Amino acid sequence: MTTRRHILLGLAALAALPAATAAAAGPSLNIVATTGMIADAARRVGGGLVSVKGLMGPGVDPHSYRQTRSDIVAMTRADLVLWHGLYLEAQMEEFFHDLARKRRVVAVADSLPHDQLRAHAQYANKFDPHVWMSPRLWHDVIPAVRDALSAAYPEGADVFAANTAAYQADIDRLAAYAGEAMAKVPETRRVLVTAHDAFGYFGRDFGIEVLGIQGISTESEAGLNRIAELVDVLVARQISAVFVESSVSDRNIRALIEGAAAKGHAVRIGGELYSDAMGADGSYEGTYLGMIDHNVTVIAGALGAEVPSRGMDGKLSAGI
Repeated sequence: MTTRRHILLGLAALAALPAATAAAAGPSLNIVATTGMIADAARRVGGGLVSVKGLMGPGVDPHSYRQTRSDIVAMTRADLVLWHGLYLEAQMEEFFHDLARKRRVVAVADSLPHDQLRAHAQYANKFDPHVWMSPRLWHDVIPAVRDALSAAYPEGADVFAANTAAYQADIDRLAAYAGEAMAKVPETRRVLVTAHDAFGYFGRDFGIEVLGIQGISTESEAGLNRIAELVDVLVARQISAVFVESSVSDRNIRALIEGAAAKGHAVRIGGELYSDAMGADGSYEGTYLGMIDHNVTVIAGALGAEVPSRGMDGKLSAGI
C-alpha cells in the first residue's frame, strides 16, 4: 500500500529530475491529465500549443486507479497536471495534494458551484463526480481548463480563449442533440438501468430515471439484496433493456438478466455505455463529444426513440 511517507520520498527523489519545460521543448506545454475526458478538453483548448498525456485510457476505472511509478515520473516532469477532483480519483488525492507543493496542479471540476452538484449519499460533504455526463456542466468545466493553461503559459491565452469558445459551441450542439433524442423516448420507457450510479446528471438533465446496481463509486459493493430489488423493478415495470459499461464488469448486469428470466421476464442488454472512460484512442468515441453522442444514441435507441443510427453527425463507428 502506498503511504504518505512513500509518496513524499518519491516526490523528493523525482524533483531532482529535469523537468520538461516549454523553453526546452518549444512553445508547447507538457500536460498530464488523469481521465480521458480531461485529456480531450486539454487538447481541444490547448490546440497546437500543448502536448497531453492521459493517464487513464479506455476501460480504466478512475475510482480505483492508483498512480504507477511511470505516472509519478510523468506528473513530476509536467508543466501542468490536470485532475478531476470531486473525489473521483479517490486513491490519488493524497498524492495530488503533495504534488501541488512542487508543481502546478489543478482539479478542474472543483470549479463547479456546489449547488449544481448531486450530493453523495455515502460521504458527507462529497458530491457525485460524474459531471461530464451533463454536457451543460461539462461546458462550465472547460473555462477551468482554459484558465489553468493560461496561467501556465500566458503567451497562449488568446489561443486558449478562442479554442474554448469553439469547444463550448460544440458541447452546446451536443446538448441540443441529446435533449432532442431523449425527448423522443416514450414516457413509460424512460428508465436507465446501469452497472453503477454514473448517469445521475444525465438523468437529471434529460428526464430519465436512473437505477444503478452499485453506488456512485465502483468501490461500493453490490449486495444480493440490491440485485433482487432491481430484478423486482424490472419485472414489475416490464423494463426490457439494461446497459453495461465499458469500465465496469458486466457480472452484476448479467445477474439482473438471469434473475428476471427466472421470473419469466425477458431483459436484453441495450448496449455498452461509456461511463468513467471514453472509447478507443484515435476514434470518435475516444473524444468527449463522441463518448456522449454514443451514449445518447445507444440509450435513446434502446429505449424506443427514433434516432440517427450513427449519431449526431454520422460519426459513430458502428450503427445502433
